[in-house]
This record gives sequence, structure tokens and C-alpha cells, in this order.
Amino acid sequence: MGLITQILTLPLAPARGSAWVIQQVVRTAEAECYDPAPVRAQLAALEQDLLDGNIDEEEFDRREDELLDRLEWLEAEYARLRGPGQSP
Repeated sequence: MGLITQILTLPLAPARGSAWVIQQVVRTAEAECYDPAPVRAQLAALEQDLLDGNIDEEEFDRREDELLDRLEWLEAEYARLRGPGQSP
């Protein structure tokens, strides 16, 4: 932008700043919502429940399948949100 354009659009600066802040808040909220880490923790806890004898093999398989499906979806969404070239 040129100097004249910046001067003429100066009254719009608070609106642009607010829009940027809102966009950052939305990105952060989406990243937290789609973060696969809690599902990985649930998988680890589920495995521990199986080892401790709290659940049987059939219950483990059923819940593991649900969590793995959810994890696959979350990882895809998380990668999409982070964009290309972003480290996990």
C-alpha cells in the first residue's frame, strides 16, 4: 500500500485490527477443538483398562475402533487447519 492509501484508510484500522484478532481467536479455538492429543490419551487409557482387566477384549475392540476413526478424522482436520509447511 502506498502512503496516500494508508492515510485515507486510517479510520478503518481499528476494524481491520479487530478482524485480525477475531481471526486469530477462531484459528486457535479450531486448533484446540481438532487437536488429536486428547483422543490419543483416551486410547492409552483404554489400553490400560484392558491390561488392568476393567474391560474385556470385545469392549476394547469396539471402543478402540471408534477412537481410531475419530483420531483419523481429527488428524486430517488438524493438518488442514495448520496448513502446509507447519510443524505439528
